[in-house]
Amino acid sequence: MASSKHGGSGETSGVSAQSYVNTLTPILAAVTEQIDGPIQQAADLMTESLRADGVIQAFGSGHSEALAMEIAGRAGGLIATNRIALRDLVLLGGEPPELLRSAELERDPKYSRKLYELSAARPGDVFVIASNSGVNGSIVELATVAKEHGHPLIAITSLQHTNGMDSRHPSGKKLIDFADVVLDNNAPYGDSVLDLPDGGGKVCAVSSITAALIAQMMVAEVLRRMTDAGETPPVYLSANIPGGDEHNHALEAKYAGRIRRTA
Repeated sequence: MASSKHGGSGETSGVSAQSYVNTLTPILAAVTEQIDGPIQQAADLMTESLRADGVIQAFGSGHSEALAMEIAGRAGGLIATNRIALRDLVLLGGEPPELLRSAELERDPKYSRKLYELSAARPGDVFVIASNSGVNGSIVELATVAKEHGHPLIAITSLQHTNGMDSRHPSGKKLIDFADVVLDNNAPYGDSVLDLPDGGGKVCAVSSITAALIAQMMVAEVLRRMTDAGETPPVYLSANIPGGDEHNHALEAKYAGRIRRTA
């Protein structure tokens, strides 16, 4: 057995793997309390979109891009998903590569309308937008544009963090102000949960883990609805198993030009 001196299983305070797990466990439990409410509401919107040949458009900037990756193009996930990323502005939109070096890009609202155009979104698509703070310009502007075009919007955010922040968007609004469904990732203000000694700050963030849990719960509920109705859900197989590529490419063809898999 590892000794507690090195952060083994007996250690429950300070900064250690066990302390992190002990702190994370009730946070994950709190996230799952949304199963009977907003998770079902989000799954309803997603299922309705898929049945109408819609695509799930997923976006997150910074570390919240991990949420979009969890939804779009993931083995065991839904085919009809598109990951929107700020790099699309360069890879697809003709903007100079230097744009991506800007530390302020995710706070700048002026490129989000172009991001929307590059997404090739159609009226039946549903948007899932993730942001721990829910206040940055690119996030709020894309939410604004999505609602202007009549898309259902699912927001994944930290309610504690967003309620403690002022908006960085010129409108003064936040992501939650546009959402049809709000899912709380239950991350604390600042995201990190463990205290360094002597007031050295907090470390070990949780939002990527809780957002991934939310994403998979939503997908599971969509698949439950479809299989209960006798439908065959279009899902990805791992590309690393025999026949995976052939299976995936055949289903992706239906959504050609709508579910780009950019790096």
